[in-house]
Amino acid sequence: MTRDSLPGTLVISLDFELMWGVRDQPFAEAYRRNVIGARAAIPRMLDLFAEFGIHATWATVGFLFFENREELLAALPRAHPSYENAQLSPYGTFDELDESEHDDSVHYGASLVQLIANTPHQEIATHTFSHYYCLEPEQDLDAFRDDLRKAIEAARRFGYRIYSVVFPRNQLDANHLEVCKELGIVAYRGVESSWVYASRKSDDESMFRRGVRLLDSYVNLSGHHAYPRDVVASSTPANVPSSRFLRPYSPALRLLEPLKRRRILNDLTHAASNGLIYHLWWHPHNFGGHLEESLMTLRAILTHFATLRSEMGMTSSTMRALASGYAEDSEPRAAIAT
Repeated sequence: MTRDSLPGTLVISLDFELMWGVRDQPFAEAYRRNVIGARAAIPRMLDLFAEFGIHATWATVGFLFFENREELLAALPRAHPSYENAQLSPYGTFDELDESEHDDSVHYGASLVQLIANTPHQEIATHTFSHYYCLEPEQDLDAFRDDLRKAIEAARRFGYRIYSVVFPRNQLDANHLEVCKELGIVAYRGVESSWVYASRKSDDESMFRRGVRLLDSYVNLSGHHAYPRDVVASSTPANVPSSRFLRPYSPALRLLEPLKRRRILNDLTHAASNGLIYHLWWHPHNFGGHLEESLMTLRAILTHFATLRSEMGMTSSTMRALASGYAEDSEPRAAIAT
């Protein structure tokens, strides 16, 4: 181990969004089964995290904190997003919601938030209130401020204080980070240091970039994307950059699963050997379609982490704890009462 003998650190963050994260996609209805499957996946993931002592950050869409439609509608911000593409805004779709989480398992998530918070070492963070897209044409900074403020208030209803943010579709710029700082956010998840992963609005994405990212999940095209701690400490809020998206199991790509797994295990070994930070992320609904296969991959990753923890002292950390300088065993409970 190098880097002044600092241990390597595994950071895991999850974009907890249910249907709010895919509702504007053309495949949304076909994907509903996966979103429903996230409700089974989340308890199983939490069991694995508890088994391996994993500290994880759950970036939660603010809408999910509510148990029913009445509570959600009463909590909406004054300013709504003014996207050029009106379909990106969820505010015109509330008439499609059922009355409560009991009737609508893909738009409400209060019981799941409680389950996450009751599991040791889990941080409740924000994925904005409405799954807000910061770089889309005609979005407004004041609307973003209202959105983020409402996300913080929604968490406070449960007694949680928000310290970390993950931006939907990784869309952000310096102005949005200033708003985060203003509202007390201390950490955000940045993107990998490669042109392939740079933040862009939806229309600027290309099939080529997506293809390169897909290939990079199986073959090391862009490096390990493990980072020294001074990268995190160099900005306010602290940038805790992504290292790798844990792609969901795909029957069509099942023969490549060993390559995907080896890619991540090699990344972890590199981070542990050099005292670096490795940040793995995914969406709970990524596990919703093929849960057992996905859990098998996650168990293999966490088993390798456990070996690196035993042999090299590798630690596990939430985004908030890493930004705040807490050690693994001294991190306060992430869902903090206000």
